[in-house]
Amino acid sequence: VQLQASGGGLVQAGGTLSLSCAASGSGVDINGMAWFRQAPGKEREFVAAIRWRGGGIYYADSVKGRFTISRDNAKNTVYLQMSSLKPEDTAVYYCAGGRPIISTITRGGGYNHWGQGTQVTVSS
Repeated sequence: VQLQASGGGLVQAGGTLSLSCAASGSGVDINGMAWFRQAPGKEREFVAAIRWRGGGIYYADSVKGRFTISRDNAKNTVYLQMSSLKPEDTAVYYCAGGRPIISTITRGGGYNHWGQGTQVTVSS
């Protein structure tokens, strides 16, 4: 399984940016996908996740109300719509896929497939 992330870039504070992550490969065995991010000098942190079964959606408190995660089943693609962006949202964003359970949905260890990362820079 390969995950291809795209859509990063430079945006001013308050602006909007969308990311996408497409899963491909034989035997795509994923029932959930997520976005994580890592800022320079900081640890990777959870951003948002979505599960296929039940469509459960999860957000980090820091992005709740500003970011929206969604999916397109037919395209095996997950999107992250980011609005009201802040300079502190600046990071490399990674998409992840796997078969997380409820207790691991917000943890990197819950996913065994990772995309290459895409840079998001928010200027003040």
